Amino acid sequence: MASIGLHKLLQAGTKIVAVGRNYTAHAKELGNAVPKEPVLFLKPTSSYLENGGTIEVPPPLLSLHHEVELAVVIGRKARDVPESAAMDYVGGYALGLDMTAREIQSSAKSAGLPWTVAKGQDTFTPISSVLDKSLVPDPDNLELWLKVDDEIRQKGSTKDMIFKLPFLISHISSIMTLLEGDVILTGTPQGVGPVKVGQKITAGITGLIDIHFNVEQRRRPGSS
Repeated sequence: MASIGLHKLLQAGTKIVAVGRNYTAHAKELGNAVPKEPVLFLKPTSSYLENGGTIEVPPPLLSLHHEVELAVVIGRKARDVPESAAMDYVGGYALGLDMTAREIQSSAKSAGLPWTVAKGQDTFTPISSVLDKSLVPDPDNLELWLKVDDEIRQKGSTKDMIFKLPFLISHISSIMTLLEGDVILTGTPQGVGPVKVGQKITAGITGLIDIHFNVEQRRRPGSS
């Protein structure tokens, strides 16, 4: 249990470390090679959106892609953590969405540029409350699912991750110090696709938690 309390963990975090292409079927559905080591990118904590909030699609886009993911919330400072002790640094778990402006990402990838604009905008990391890790005795066998309106789009199991949680925590902590409240988004199963303005997303970890969000156009100051 984290010293500052589960409900404040996310507020304390300094960064979101996201893992790309951590499920073989998802890598293949986007035409990417299966990675030999984790593909990592950062998202700002300002992209968090609490359960029940509204995901904002920035103009002129009319849709974003949904990616449902298990979020690992770090419970204490972790640097150069051995894989054998990595799970001791977990403070809890959450369900997160890595909302992606796929057109922007595709343009960035083809130009060899970072994905920040496609992944890091406000409301692009909808996330649940934090579950105490005692409620998740087997994080390597959780069913993740996501619906758009009433249509099931994604359903997969964390058992299909290419890189497992202890390895990810150890590997990331060898690159950058993980601090209390930091989040690792551990990758998404297959079935990613667009959600349009006016639709609704519901998602969950079967038997543990559900979340829901509306999707609307972002209104900028002075826009009609």
